[in-house]
Amino acid sequence: MKKVQLNPVGWMSQLSQVEVAKLEDTANSALYDMFRNCCLAVLNSGVDEDNYEILFAPYDNFDVKLVRRERGVKIELINPPEVAFVDGKLVRGVHEHLFAVLRDLLYMGNKYAFLHKAAPIDGVNISDMVFDMLRHAQALEGNDNLNTIVCWGGHSIKMHEYKYTKEVGYQMGLRKLNICTGCGPGAMKGPMKGAAIGHAKQRYKQGRYIGISEPSIIAAEPPNAIVNELVIMPDIEKRLEAFVRIAHGIIIFPGGVGTAEELLYLLGILMNERNAQQPFPVILTGPAGSEAYFSAIDDFVAATLGKKAQSKYQIIIDNPTEVAQSMRQGLERVEKYRRAMGDAFSYNWSLKIDEAFQHPFVPTHESMGALALHRDQPVADLAVVLRKAFSGIVAGNVKAEGIRQIKQQGPFKLTGEAELMGRIDSMLQSFVAQQRMKLPGSEYEPCYTISQGD
Repeated sequence: MKKVQLNPVGWMSQLSQVEVAKLEDTANSALYDMFRNCCLAVLNSGVDEDNYEILFAPYDNFDVKLVRRERGVKIELINPPEVAFVDGKLVRGVHEHLFAVLRDLLYMGNKYAFLHKAAPIDGVNISDMVFDMLRHAQALEGNDNLNTIVCWGGHSIKMHEYKYTKEVGYQMGLRKLNICTGCGPGAMKGPMKGAAIGHAKQRYKQGRYIGISEPSIIAAEPPNAIVNELVIMPDIEKRLEAFVRIAHGIIIFPGGVGTAEELLYLLGILMNERNAQQPFPVILTGPAGSEAYFSAIDDFVAATLGKKAQSKYQIIIDNPTEVAQSMRQGLERVEKYRRAMGDAFSYNWSLKIDEAFQHPFVPTHESMGALALHRDQPVADLAVVLRKAFSGIVAGNVKAEGIRQIKQQGPFKLTGEAELMGRIDSMLQSFVAQQRMKLPGSEYEPCYTISQGD
């Protein structure tokens, strides 16, 4: 049996005895099981695998314990994966990420009682909670330079698309822009890798490669090797809010249903009349050959949310330099607006997010079947419903609980207005045909069925 004890790093090295005692109290809770799984995922950082069963299967004898010391708490790893070690020593970045998991899941989880449904329930308190978690993660320090660009896109993308994301990241790195992604492979890794080279050429020492994940997704998308700051939010809604609050601009690369979910979430917020004056640069971009993908996305947005939603983003094809220049210009408008509003540069407090976008949606066969998938409702409400539908499909594709449900009860059944369901089906089928649902080499079995209601 191999055992490795790790000294605390960062903020977690400064805990009081009361805080350490509270951490120990979580050792027998369901939260601790989540902590173990997330630690195992972090120890597999850089492994390209989106099937949690395959990822975890070799490590049934892995465990993690907390060891109390007067100056704080140590993490003890039992039979950790060898991939996390170099010449017998744990990779430094992995060491840091393990304490990020401890901070976000056990310390903050205990503070906000994630698994006891005692988390803040109104919108203001949810935004405060997201702020508090980002602050404890020290993600807001240095974010007042107005240079954090969130990049969204698929974990399963073609090689030429991946190379394009690196080129865009490189152009942003040359302009001293930092990168924040969902921390996984594909379009989440490429921009970081490219930016790292751009930062090195500019001798920029403050390069930040922030990965924001959540417990149910990190097991299917372990942090890539470039991430130097890891934050784990308690659920997908708070993860999405963290993205848009910390971002100064957003770039969206080709992706699958998860990327569509993120875009719908963002558009639903930007279409709020209270955000009408808020400059928020959003660019959809990909290499030559991706025109059809973005055309399908753009057509879907037009048919469901309308021209107003289309006006919230621009599409740039095969021009990384233009993407970076346009983003830099957009940041100038952001700075002017934030100064006029007296808003913080590090956290976008003035962005209004309706509570419908903040409360967790738990995908089940019942909740998915009950979604009001029709256009006879306000556009903002439709955006919420579509986001939930796509979130459920993401759960069925890669999240442990979603996969278990599909195995036990069969695919989720989506039913709604004929034309809307036809458009949803057409877009999802295009994602499947382009192999955007699973990593290359994995055969995709749909976790959903689509039918027309009465």
